[in-house]
Amino acid sequence: MPVRIRKLIGTVLLIVLVILYAWIATTVAVARLGESGPLVHLTYFLLTGLLWILPAMGIIKWMVKQPKA
Repeated sequence: MPVRIRKLIGTVLLIVLVILYAWIATTVAVARLGESGPLVHLTYFLLTGLLWILPAMGIIKWMVKQPKA
């Protein structure tokens, strides 16, 4: 697969990942953390704010992988 196509697909996947992940994380927070204290909110959003990096790293590694000759 050409590098340009791979980067285009990876960019679209990253955008979709961020939008879906933010939507799901916010929906879970609204549904489950309504009565929780500020420390629980801080912990939840800190963890969910960092957790999306793991799938994003996989997508980025795939995007920059050199094609086989």
